[in-house]
Amino acid sequence: MKYLTEIRPVLLDWSGRLDHLREVTRTDILAIRDQLEGSKRHHTISVLRSLFRHCKKKGTIFRDPAARVRVGRQDYRVLLPLEPGEVRAAVDAATTPAARLALALAAVHAARPKAVRELQLDDVDLGNRRLVLAGRARPLDDLTRQAILAWLDYRRQRWPNTVNPHLIVSQHTAMDTRPVSGMWITEALRGQTATLERLRMDRQLEEALTHGPDPLHLAEVFGLDEKTAIRYANSARQILERPLESAPATSPRTQGDNPENPGNGPSGSHSRAFSFPEPAGLKGRR
Repeated sequence: MKYLTEIRPVLLDWSGRLDHLREVTRTDILAIRDQLEGSKRHHTISVLRSLFRHCKKKGTIFRDPAARVRVGRQDYRVLLPLEPGEVRAAVDAATTPAARLALALAAVHAARPKAVRELQLDDVDLGNRRLVLAGRARPLDDLTRQAILAWLDYRRQRWPNTVNPHLIVSQHTAMDTRPVSGMWITEALRGQTATLERLRMDRQLEEALTHGPDPLHLAEVFGLDEKTAIRYANSARQILERPLESAPATSPRTQGDNPENPGNGPSGSHSRAFSFPEPAGLKGRR
């Protein structure tokens, strides 16, 4: 079974001093647990639980030594911001109107790929500069508005008769009413460090760094659950508490909000860390 390869070192250690899995005790399980940290500890104990539960069900062992062994709180690694070069590489890779729009939604509004795919035309209010993402209304910044206008021009020229209600359509979905696929929406940034998902996470971390590690603020801005908001806040706090010489010196968020030049967009967004070339047809339409 594939999952057994995950605990191969443990099994090899036991085989050197035990004759059968029946001889494994709770103390042995606790010793393994205490040697590991974070996700490795959680995963190893989970596999051991599955193994011994299976063995007991089949009658191979009489007592389950892994039963009721508490793993403890999982220690997540500190989230770190993307480097400016990684963000720039993603911008350079987004060469189509759809890819640029998806990138803007992830990097500025922390939109998940699923939310980008499911975004509908009725969710965009260009006149009032409002956008509804995953059920939450957000102000529409200049960068995202530019990307939406460029995409709508392309969409009208390519598929003038499509009745698909989704904002983003493809060659296949323009013929019906389905959203584009997850593979399609993420294809442009595949292989990049700054994928859509990483850009989304980076935007949320940036908010915590810009406005302080307040989980309540993060939950309000992005609709995060309590645990996720706390994780981003804790990561931001650890980054902010580092000595100046060890802190990231070239993070995109150093180009964030300037109180003297607040701009017109969500706080701390990457919109001032990159820009897209503006098609000629968009000039004068702001």
